[in-house]
Amino acid sequence: MSDRVFLDANVLVSAAWLPENGLLALWELVESVLLTSAYAIAEADRNVRTSDQRTRLHRLVQRVRIVDEPRAETLPATVRLPVKDVPILLAAIEASADYLVTGDLEHFGPYFGQSVSGVHILRPRDYLARRQRT
Repeated sequence: MSDRVFLDANVLVSAAWLPENGLLALWELVESVLLTSAYAIAEADRNVRTSDQRTRLHRLVQRVRIVDEPRAETLPATVRLPVKDVPILLAAIEASADYLVTGDLEHFGPYFGQSVSGVHILRPRDYLARRQRT
């Protein structure tokens, strides 16, 4: 069975930042379905700096399933996130993602290694390490 892996905007930006980096390993995983949202893509697009990065971002996004924007507007009561991050987690939850992969230590860091409404929140390197063990 394939993992459903929701990619946060910062993962998309970081993967597009350099032509060769470790995050691209996410796109090489055979038994993972990569997901993201239009909201995350728009945020990533605002944060790339060069036309080469934008081109790489658009190429990467072509290989990711874009899920619907969340209908829900509120998080579980135990989760506190800035307004800009709420649509990311809600989209992952509504898409039935197994994992939310994010490098956002400041906002998602308190939830790393935890599950929120069935979505495990991990840093990219932790998800990749988990996949190497299986």
